[in-house]
Amino acid sequence: MSEPQLVWLRQDLRLADQPAFAAAAQAGPTVALYVLDDETPAQWAIGGAQRWWLHHSLARLGAALAEKGGALILRRGRAAEVVSRVADEIGAAAIHAVRHYEPWWRKVEAELGDRLTLHEGDVLHEPSRIRSGSGGAFKIYGPYYRALEAKGPPAEPRPAPRRIVAPTKLPQSDTLDSWELLPSKPNWAGGFNIWNPGEAGAARQLESFSRRAPRYAAERDRPAEEGTSSLSHHLHWGEISPREVWHGVDEGAGDKFRRELAWRDFSRSVELADPQVGSREQRPIGIRYREGKAADADFRAWKKGRTGYPFVDAGMRQLWATGWMHNRARLVTASFLVKHLLIPWWRGEAWFWDTLVDADYGNNGQNWQWIAGTGFDSQPFYRIMAPLTQSEKFGAADYIRRWVPELAHLPDADIHDPWGRGAAPAGYPEPLIGHKEARERALQAFRERRVPD
Repeated sequence: MSEPQLVWLRQDLRLADQPAFAAAAQAGPTVALYVLDDETPAQWAIGGAQRWWLHHSLARLGAALAEKGGALILRRGRAAEVVSRVADEIGAAAIHAVRHYEPWWRKVEAELGDRLTLHEGDVLHEPSRIRSGSGGAFKIYGPYYRALEAKGPPAEPRPAPRRIVAPTKLPQSDTLDSWELLPSKPNWAGGFNIWNPGEAGAARQLESFSRRAPRYAAERDRPAEEGTSSLSHHLHWGEISPREVWHGVDEGAGDKFRRELAWRDFSRSVELADPQVGSREQRPIGIRYREGKAADADFRAWKKGRTGYPFVDAGMRQLWATGWMHNRARLVTASFLVKHLLIPWWRGEAWFWDTLVDADYGNNGQNWQWIAGTGFDSQPFYRIMAPLTQSEKFGAADYIRRWVPELAHLPDADIHDPWGRGAAPAGYPEPLIGHKEARERALQAFRERRVPD
């Protein structure tokens, strides 16, 4: 008889095009294990919004496995210890997992050593095999994408195993409800019901986006339009593979969407080059950020969507209500925090980590450093987004009406800058700082920067 196999799951919660499941199911009776590990990641333990998504994704994966004859085991603790213990309990001949690139997961992979068989399934092409002319990891996106293109299209996705046979005797499992991943007192996730976590939901979202993909380049920056793919959360949790997405979308002329999808791969390359991308500036530029009570008050106003800048406020309120924010709004809100308010990027990054259902270590850290001008590949600090201009340019009026309802009655001519137009209603906050004043303060901070030795 073939020996039992263990599949260790992380952000790869699917059955289709999931090479760890495919290899294990072919080799013998298979047990799937998810470990809720808040110890190994330390400060990067998943935030509240991610926990909401994880609960529903695991519930649906467990049901899908049961339909195929498999089983999902849930345990809590340090992943390296728990995975080894469960492997011993079932007498596993091998532990299978999809390779991940966060520094804490790479540490666990190293601890498991030869017992662990890693499979490629989180990326389009394995980033460790996409190297610059000097043999190192790429740090700039343009050359990386050209090198990725030279590899050709990613492999065709593979279907889910028809059947997954579980061993006769299964190890003990926690109940999902005992993990208390869902908020209750208070239940701040009421607006999250717009999402459909799980592999089936990801497939439906891909089908929906595939019909809109030819309009992606024209509409992706307009937050009032349904222009983005809304696949980031499914990709983050591995409910769909990047290869499935690549082959499932025909954008027609141009490749804007595929370039954005490849940015996710690039983030993995950056993680390999700099595992501390989420907590350490890659190119320190010595900006002296604001500290103290006034800065803290401004940070609280930013988090609550009470800055007096409608586009910024709409983005921050959408984030709190739904656990997601439109990409253009992410850029504007992040730039506003770092440059208008002179509050360090890592404070905003930490807030996004806790409130985004798709909070990805590499993407989140790299994108914040892009805004702050400290990343390997980033815009200069002195390039400052004008939120009022951005709002009008990208047609954010209806987006503002949805998320800042106290401004919903204003016409398009006034809604982007109600205070400047003399149309602000009672109760809507005055701008924390004027745009011209903020811009000059940021430029002065740049002029006075103290670059570390």
